[in-house]
Amino acid sequence: MTALASQTDFFGKITALAQTSDKESAVPDDYRALVCIFFTGGNDGNNMIIPNHSDTSVSNYADYSAGRAAQGLALAQNTLLPIAVPRIGGLTYGLHPSFGPVAGGLNNGLHELWAQQKMAAITNVGTLVRPITRQQYQDNSVPRPRQLFSHTDQSNQQMNARADMVVLSGWGGRIADRMTIPANPDRLIPTIGSINGTRMFTIGESTQPLSIGPAPAPLSSILSLTGYNGTPAANARLAALSAGMDIVDVNELINESSKVHKESIRIAQSLNNSLDTTVNFPTSEIGKQLKQVARLVKARSALHMNRQIFFCTVDGFDTHSGQLLGQAGLFSQFSQAARAFYDEMVVQGVSDKVTQFTLSDFGRTFGPGGSGTNVGSDHAWANHAFVIGGSVLGGNFYGMNASNGTPFQTLVKNGPDDLDLGTAARGRWIPTTSVEQYAATISKWFGLPDADRNYVFPNLPNFAVSDLGFMQP
Repeated sequence: MTALASQTDFFGKITALAQTSDKESAVPDDYRALVCIFFTGGNDGNNMIIPNHSDTSVSNYADYSAGRAAQGLALAQNTLLPIAVPRIGGLTYGLHPSFGPVAGGLNNGLHELWAQQKMAAITNVGTLVRPITRQQYQDNSVPRPRQLFSHTDQSNQQMNARADMVVLSGWGGRIADRMTIPANPDRLIPTIGSINGTRMFTIGESTQPLSIGPAPAPLSSILSLTGYNGTPAANARLAALSAGMDIVDVNELINESSKVHKESIRIAQSLNNSLDTTVNFPTSEIGKQLKQVARLVKARSALHMNRQIFFCTVDGFDTHSGQLLGQAGLFSQFSQAARAFYDEMVVQGVSDKVTQFTLSDFGRTFGPGGSGTNVGSDHAWANHAFVIGGSVLGGNFYGMNASNGTPFQTLVKNGPDDLDLGTAARGRWIPTTSVEQYAATISKWFGLPDADRNYVFPNLPNFAVSDLGFMQP
């Protein structure tokens, strides 16, 4: 109760209005939405995007195979889904086969969106306080992220964009702090919402998220009170309940709880239009979450929303063992659901107004752990991420260059991008692009004013580039 009481200010601010400036009032009045999909547990990016060429001037498939094949973690080259990468001389790389058509799938997956330039990869991205080289890491001469390789700390840093200190808000929530009033002045629900419990990403300093359950539950039933069926007696009870919530109590926690309950009732009454999707969604957990997001996007006009932010998760990426089978299933679920969502946005006519993007705790070691059917990988640092949508300048890699002059790291243990030294090195890549740079590029497209970037991303000035260039204006 003491811990809860210390956070009562958050409970009372679910509809709080952030301070505005003249620049904020210039936020465009068109509709835009962000959909964060978090790979919980730390996704192995080394098997998500793989060199599919033999050019020896950069890491190639032979380098990849040499680091993983002996213990059974390398994917066969003929199973990779080829993608061309103009930024690396048009060389071919490969996506994991689960990003294409799969048995029992509802669509062709995400792979074909690459050629349509609706999907891009942000490579070698991770939590950073400021840029750091291998030598600086070994010398401990540049600040490192707090508690590297820790699930809790690294996932929080991905979601709050503060690798140097503990903060209790996320970068999605802080965007909502600054953009709620100018973008959604007449909103009927909060600007930001989670479809899988309240997470750090969605919590602001002065705003709180809407947290609802996934489909198939209709929107109209998400926050509805049971036992209130519209009869005169039920309406009288509801009126009495609402009046009771207006009574000021000497206990601050009770007052704040009453505000939250009253706001929940109001939101429930706003979600009475249970719009459904046209495209079929898979019945996986991520499929259900994205279907619920698609419903809220479809209800945008009725809810008076010009800007929306959503948070979803795919759980199970802590693949210390059994990675080949486990990751293939998770990638398939994500690919099928994200493609269904993109197709639904096309049907709704807002595919260029809604952007999906991925985050994860961290990457995983290039060197496998275990062997055979138990082969997996361990906690590491840099990773790859996907951005999907009609406003994405897709079909390419983005991010700052690694030691080899490309945005893709050198796949050699104890090599120039590995933070470890000697024979004990396992291939824990040092990020060359920060979460702040990745997120700031997305938030700029979303309409976050330049004047508010440092509020949302306090460490962004530590990096020379704030726009990685993968989004259209």
